[in-house]
Amino acid sequence: MAPALQGSKQQGKNMKKTQAPLVSAFGARMRQRRENLGLHKQVLADTVGLSLTTIQQYENGQMPKGSHAVRLADALECSLDWLLAGRGDCGNSMVHTPEARLMMVPMAEARLSAGTGSFEAGGEVLRHYAFRWDFLRRKGNPAQMVLLRVSGDSMQPRIVNNDVVLIDQSQREPVPGRIYAVGVEDMVYLKVLDAMPGKLILTSINPDFAPIEADTSEQLGGLVRIIGRAVWVGRELD
Repeated sequence: MAPALQGSKQQGKNMKKTQAPLVSAFGARMRQRRENLGLHKQVLADTVGLSLTTIQQYENGQMPKGSHAVRLADALECSLDWLLAGRGDCGNSMVHTPEARLMMVPMAEARLSAGTGSFEAGGEVLRHYAFRWDFLRRKGNPAQMVLLRVSGDSMQPRIVNNDVVLIDQSQREPVPGRIYAVGVEDMVYLKVLDAMPGKLILTSINPDFAPIEADTSEQLGGLVRIIGRAVWVGRELD
């Protein structure tokens, strides 16, 4: 019985040896394809809905779950068979550039107040919408984009109730005259932003609404936060 057991152990070792090159080759193909498309790891992670750590683990050789592999192949515009096993070619004869790619941007549950104030809901993602990658790149940081729906009419006529606004969360330094999503305590406002020593002035486009002064002193600074700058607005027609 002992020799047979020893043989099984040896066979297992041989199987592991043959599997190791396959795993490392997968990571190399994934990294190569991502770099060929000009995608940063974080952009790929956001596109497929995975964490940056998971993407790094996969590129370092860890094999993905089945559902993750399908999403990765789709985002990397290659066949699943090629990505996992290196069989065939990449599966797409078209020449792809980062400019031609689409990126999925999350729509968050929170609603922006464009009035006297509405509640700030949690950050749960409701759905995703596709945007051209080059458009997002021109507007700011694609990996930091989020969509939020507007509630209220204080930003009329430029932005109206129920519009969808694209927020770049990487742009948090106030630029006078620009529109920002700003959190004040448990409220989120969409306002024209101006900064003064010790406070922010949140101004509405609609003259019927008075400006809001938000204290940014050291004691209250944690209650006031610039979420990001509005870089695009979309509207659904009835």
